[in-house]
Amino acid sequence: MAVGTFTVWPVRVDRVDRVVAGRAMCWAPVLGALLGAVIGSVAAVGMWLGWSAPLAALLAVGSGALLTRGLHLDGLADLADGLGSGRPAEGALEVMRRSDIGPFGVLTLLVTVGAQTLALAQLAQISAGAVLVGAVLAGTAGRTAATLACVRGMPSARPEGLGAFVAGTVSTPMASLCLLGVMTLSLLGATHSPAFAMACALGVVAGLLMAGALSWHAVRRLGGITGDVLGALVETSATTVLLVLAAADA
Repeated sequence: MAVGTFTVWPVRVDRVDRVVAGRAMCWAPVLGALLGAVIGSVAAVGMWLGWSAPLAALLAVGSGALLTRGLHLDGLADLADGLGSGRPAEGALEVMRRSDIGPFGVLTLLVTVGAQTLALAQLAQISAGAVLVGAVLAGTAGRTAATLACVRGMPSARPEGLGAFVAGTVSTPMASLCLLGVMTLSLLGATHSPAFAMACALGVVAGLLMAGALSWHAVRRLGGITGDVLGALVETSATTVLLVLAAADA
């Protein structure tokens, strides 16, 4: 279920219930690390082929969107339109249900994809190892943010949809384990330098805090989480990690 939900890879799921949903949300950070490794590798290989850093990074970000069907970016755009509408919860949720993208969503996508691309490009200019570690951490932290948003007691904004299916399915011990895992993964930065490892840890903390703030705001405005909220948390956390790492080695 984790693979089918968070990637474009087709899988057959024989059992679908809230217990499985909780387990799938706990596997999300692992898939994020794997997707991040692909994104970082595309950027590193692009630099090796002689492409400019921005071009290599843009294709890397594009490959990540392709491998996830653009699911998280779509959620980010929908949430931006919903919150940006200024409507009460029901009206905002109705805006988020629409298939089109409004001005808030377009602007948010442009800034997010642009920031991810330029931050990855900056890391790619440092070294192949730096961009690979940065992408892996961003992917892991992004999915960890979604996992933490599904802890027990988290309400759903709707009675149906992905948010309703996964809200409150992750136990506190499993959420803590996922958090410990992504913090431990930040030690990979030591392969570049001790200072970069510290920046990795700070980036993960900053990414999860930014996602937590967005989650709190979304729940306050909408009454709970939705699939779009989870997608927005993924992109917010991942982008923040990359920005912190790029700033650390500026």
